[in-house]
Amino acid sequence: MLPVIALVGRPNVGKSTLFNSLTRTRNALVADMPGLTRDRQYGLGQRGPRPYVVVDTGGLTGEDEGLNGLVARQAWRAIEEADAVLLLVDGRAGLTAADEDIASQLRRAGKPLHLVINKAEHRDPDLLSADFHRLGLDHLHVIAAVHNQGVETLMEEVLATRPLDPEEEEKEEEETSAGPEDVIRLAVIGRPNVGKSTLVNRLLGEERMLACDMPGTTRDSVAVSFERDGQRYLLMDTAGVRRRSRVSEVVEKFSVIKALQAVDRSHVVVLVLDARQGISDQDASLLGLILDSGRALALAINKWDHLDPDIRANVKRELDRRLGFLDCARIHFISALHGTGVGELLGSVREAYTAATRKLSTPELTRILESALAAHQPPLVHGHSIKLRYAHQGGQNPPLIVIHGNRIEHVPDAYRRYLANVYRKRLDLWGTPVRIEFRSGENPYQPAATGRSRPGGRRKSGQ
Repeated sequence: MLPVIALVGRPNVGKSTLFNSLTRTRNALVADMPGLTRDRQYGLGQRGPRPYVVVDTGGLTGEDEGLNGLVARQAWRAIEEADAVLLLVDGRAGLTAADEDIASQLRRAGKPLHLVINKAEHRDPDLLSADFHRLGLDHLHVIAAVHNQGVETLMEEVLATRPLDPEEEEKEEEETSAGPEDVIRLAVIGRPNVGKSTLVNRLLGEERMLACDMPGTTRDSVAVSFERDGQRYLLMDTAGVRRRSRVSEVVEKFSVIKALQAVDRSHVVVLVLDARQGISDQDASLLGLILDSGRALALAINKWDHLDPDIRANVKRELDRRLGFLDCARIHFISALHGTGVGELLGSVREAYTAATRKLSTPELTRILESALAAHQPPLVHGHSIKLRYAHQGGQNPPLIVIHGNRIEHVPDAYRRYLANVYRKRLDLWGTPVRIEFRSGENPYQPAATGRSRPGGRRKSGQ
């Protein structure tokens, strides 16, 4: 299972900035204002040797009453969930009594604990950390999260303190070596009471999962194997993911972590939405997490049967408005209870898996790149053109297309999206995100480190 890393500390020490760095997103709101984060924020990331789940928390003030007390309880739940805890402190402010109090409490929690001295840009790490040695913590790191300085090294050391056990290592090797002919791991994700377990039962053809109208019936991720039309599946039903402010019961506190871990272990994710509840912010947030993970995706709009035509039209308008950025996944309007549309849903799962694991040839990728460039050139940079020369596949699930050229650091995000859409349409890669990575080639006009001059010049004597 993915290791879970919790970020804790007093307000305004840079926890959300580090969260954004660790997840390579901007999902956490960041400003120079203490107390901005209140609920727990979950994200998937990989910096260092392994992927992980990272949890951002609100600042700990030492107060147990009112809003500060609620924030503290959310933070301590994150600590209970975590495999390792990063205690962030402000290197510019120095060690405070609040830092000492938090460190003392965290030591009693018994979790692997790392002290992270943030805001260390333009400062001597040894001088900066001298005062913090008084906390007596074994693992001490100096970083500047806003500039990504020291973050890779931090995660390498944090993850090294949690080695894989033999069973986990064997599972990871099996999953790495899995090919297109193997079992499709399918995760069913959604808010509580949208009909996930009913959909799983419909796919299995039996009452395998407990399903009723009471939200929160499923408390953990449950995996079940089945076969359909010669294809084997491992189906993972998960607990409903509700807004963090509503996760109050102790038994529910692991549901978000389990759901994110199920997403990471899956090949394809089916996100189930409730047509009668409409499209919520939580649905859009879940969709963003799935796309960030790179997993193939299909959308199931459940409880579509017996809906008034006006409500159906409103749901479709909401899909266009709220999820207009989703242009790669098939959308199915289904009734898990009666089976309407469920067969077509499984067809899209197979299509998405095939697209995500497809092998792509270098000549074909390069021809498509040349065609895209002929139709729409990248913008000029200070009067000079961006040169994109050839493309090859850099990975699968999701498909990664590596494009080589010059001045690639100036390629706009809009042009990257344009190329991804061209490849998706030309290669019929529906149901999976397509990622584009740019790499620069060697510049023949750049002097080499050995001291050679530019072409046309003369070597120095003795060379």
